[in-house]
Amino acid sequence: MATGLSVHIGLNQVDPAAYDGWSGELGAGEQDAVDMARLADAAGFDVTDPLLSAAATAETVIATLEAAAGRLAEGDILFLSYAGHGGQVPDLNHDETGDRLDETWVLYDRQLVDDELFELFGKFAKGVRIWLLSDSCHSGTVAGRLPETLSAQELDRRFRTAEPEEVGRRIRAMPQSVQAAVYRRDRDAYDRIQNTRTAKDLTRIDASVLKISGCQDNQTSADGIVNGLFTGTLLEVWRDGAFAGSYRGLHREVVKRMPPDQTPDFVQAGVANPAFVRQRPFTI
Repeated sequence: MATGLSVHIGLNQVDPAAYDGWSGELGAGEQDAVDMARLADAAGFDVTDPLLSAAATAETVIATLEAAAGRLAEGDILFLSYAGHGGQVPDLNHDETGDRLDETWVLYDRQLVDDELFELFGKFAKGVRIWLLSDSCHSGTVAGRLPETLSAQELDRRFRTAEPEEVGRRIRAMPQSVQAAVYRRDRDAYDRIQNTRTAKDLTRIDASVLKISGCQDNQTSADGIVNGLFTGTLLEVWRDGAFAGSYRGLHREVVKRMPPDQTPDFVQAGVANPAFVRQRPFTI
């Protein structure tokens, strides 16, 4: 019988000492992780305690995923979710052909570079399924133009039930000024991470990875009060298990309900597994 394991990461703040005084405050990252853990538990997954804010250090996240890789075998599934800020560091191993920037998860004490995440995926056995939900910004080619907050007009478009006091709600992207300051200070550490790892596009991954993210590379993901916009919309579509479609169908239905300036992405990596894509989400 297949095993289902789930890991959920959600941050409402980061350590200012690690990010040049920036605390990265969000309203709904932790709740997103808790809600994903609840859905996973209802579906029969073995749920690890959600890694929330101060618990979501790079060391802990890496150790948790390495432990998961050691437990899961062919036919098993990992459900991994991240809700928090996205960031970037300069790409040194040239796997990013467009903007020459590597994407990161902004964890409590440092950024986790995408090359590190793909290296971790490479530790999973052949035939393991990995479903990743990432509700964060991937700023891509428009990094220099990302705002820290949304205007009232933008909120009106993105949040159909927005109240006046919600003006200034944050997007899930580390401000460009903070990214620059952190990289200047910690350049040796981030350069070493990339220089000692295979570029993500060249990493051998024997598992099958299916990723649904909160937006496209040139868009931003909106935070919220209860949930992030992407996570909240996914919960609406899922309807506590009433949704009967596939992963592809789930993505399609979420996209239909999202504003045109935030379009969730659907990406596959590792070994192609068409049967995985056709499965109902949360299927162990």
